Amino acid sequence: MSEDSAKRAIEAVWRIESARLIARLARMTGDVGRAEDMAQDALVAALERWPQSGVPDNPGAWLMATAKNRAIDQMRRQSALERKQEEIARDVGAQFAIERSEFEAAVDDEVGDDLLALMFTCCHPLLPREARVALTLRLLGGLTTPEIARAFLAGEPAVAQRLVRAKRTLRDARVPFEVPRGEELAERLPSVLEVIYLVFNEGYAASAGEDWIRPALCEEALRLGRILAELAPREPEAHGLIALLEIQASRTRARLGPGGEPVLLLDQDRGRWDQLLIRRGLAALERAEALRGPLGPYGLQAAIAACHARALSAEETDWVRIAALYDALAQLTPSPIVELNRAVALGMAFGPEAGLELVETIAGEPALQGYHLLSSVRGDLLARLGRGVEAAAEFERAAALTGNDRERELLLRRATEARGEGR
Repeated sequence: MSEDSAKRAIEAVWRIESARLIARLARMTGDVGRAEDMAQDALVAALERWPQSGVPDNPGAWLMATAKNRAIDQMRRQSALERKQEEIARDVGAQFAIERSEFEAAVDDEVGDDLLALMFTCCHPLLPREARVALTLRLLGGLTTPEIARAFLAGEPAVAQRLVRAKRTLRDARVPFEVPRGEELAERLPSVLEVIYLVFNEGYAASAGEDWIRPALCEEALRLGRILAELAPREPEAHGLIALLEIQASRTRARLGPGGEPVLLLDQDRGRWDQLLIRRGLAALERAEALRGPLGPYGLQAAIAACHARALSAEETDWVRIAALYDALAQLTPSPIVELNRAVALGMAFGPEAGLELVETIAGEPALQGYHLLSSVRGDLLARLGRGVEAAAEFERAAALTGNDRERELLLRRATEARGEGR
């Protein structure tokens, strides 16, 4: 095997296996930073050996055995310094025996709970939101620091420091590596859902840069969401979130024109929507609806997305139902952003005057100051009312506020069109 082909194979294996490997090691050590270091040691060993020996039949097991053996050697070196086993366990945040047989028995346990525990650990409320996102992409997604930095248009040193601080915070706080139970799970689940949602949204409509869509981030969020829904089958919001993401992702191909320019929802060729993803999303929504209680915020958003998915054309969209769903969402999680989306739905269901009235009511909200979509929505409603000059000014204001180059081009084009109609 050539060195290049071996390297590509190792990168592919690492992307698939790294989360499982880190999750198992984190359970043994109780320290995600230490677990990642052990896993990285195994990766280095693979890079040294596989180009000569070839990729093993079970590369994941090879990486696990290598990391496990190095962990045992490390523990024995510590033991040789005559430190008591209990002290070693305290230092690394776990209670485990030095004997190889016990270590192997634990490593061979089912990995499902370990992955779920790793997800909850990465998304612990102790960490700032940006740190949760970065740590999740690093440990569960297998992304490198440069890849995370590129995805969020951040500097590599800043992302590296964010990761270091996050792992140190978890270690110093002695955060237990476990799946929370009962009320604690209910309290912590929103943090996990939020991280996956944020990763997807940044991929679906990038906040800055030259590309409007970053498919790799959408795919990573989908993968994490599917894992969560599978490992937490009784949590309706886990199914609600993946339902939302599957349906949103189904439109990806239709959201870009031939030159990479954005195509708005009502202008998209629905024949390009991915029907497999739509079916998966609708099935996940049914699972969420079948579980206890009314739909939560992600379930309601998934139900809104389902209204679009079920409409064969833009004209057939059930905007009255969408407006009602936004009413329910606004009652459940009131926010200016939800109200702005509700204004769009009201404008489509009951006429642009109804939508504009709500927009003017919320325009002074602090959270919407500097938010480009406020001006974009207002511009659209004004254009539909025939007030082209005012609409053009709003589109231009929105273009000045957005950080995404493609979206800016779209908004300026809409400003030109509105001004032409307003003459």
